[in-house]
Amino acid sequence: MRMLLFAKRNIKEILRDPVNLFFSLGFPLVLLALLSIINSAIPPEAKNTMFQIKNLAPGLAMFGSVFMALFAGMLLSKDRTSSFLMRLFTSPMTATDFILGYTLPMIVMTIAQATITLLVAGAFGLDININTIFAIIMTALTSLLFVGTGLFFGSILNDKAVGGVCGALLTNIAGWLSGVFIPIDLIGGAFKSITNILPFYHSVEAIRISLSGNFSRLFSHLLVVIVYTVVIFTLAIIVFNRKMNGEKA
Repeated sequence: MRMLLFAKRNIKEILRDPVNLFFSLGFPLVLLALLSIINSAIPPEAKNTMFQIKNLAPGLAMFGSVFMALFAGMLLSKDRTSSFLMRLFTSPMTATDFILGYTLPMIVMTIAQATITLLVAGAFGLDININTIFAIIMTALTSLLFVGTGLFFGSILNDKAVGGVCGALLTNIAGWLSGVFIPIDLIGGAFKSITNILPFYHSVEAIRISLSGNFSRLFSHLLVVIVYTVVIFTLAIIVFNRKMNGEKA
């Protein structure tokens, strides 16, 4: 119950900032419209399927979830450097309660963002069917990677540093190395090898496969994302627990 009340407070804090709402809900739609216009201008003989709606929509759903790292990190960092979190440290809440209290609102935001993005993509030609629900669930699942990243950096950095790492840096890395904005298969070579090692490309592929309904190829991509997610959440919990015990001491 305490965790749910804390989560409710956190989602109110996020929704209070219109900039958060724009980047989580509006920015993917702006990119969807712009890249769809670009795709319509590409001649068929170019055979460039990168910005076709079936490929573009899942990529932008993933890209929108990257901002959850920024929101989670900024919220935790601001709470940590204020008297608010220090007062809560004297309550019976555990480190797990705190982590879940920060995580659940981000999952809710991701579900809303993915739902809006994919439904609007329907206006650009995306087939809306039962697989759309699977894609939304997969987006929420893969977003935990970014939520954990935000919580880790929010536990060790101030809010300005979190903004730089989880904002400008992470969004650029995730955008370029996921294949959302550049054709990874076309580039190939060492660049493709790097994208296969990192989780961003696999996050997009997991959502794309869920949207297509061809689940036979899902596990290999999802496994990579899960491994990274478990590692980053473990680190976040360890660091947060140490900070919590240090404040109580």
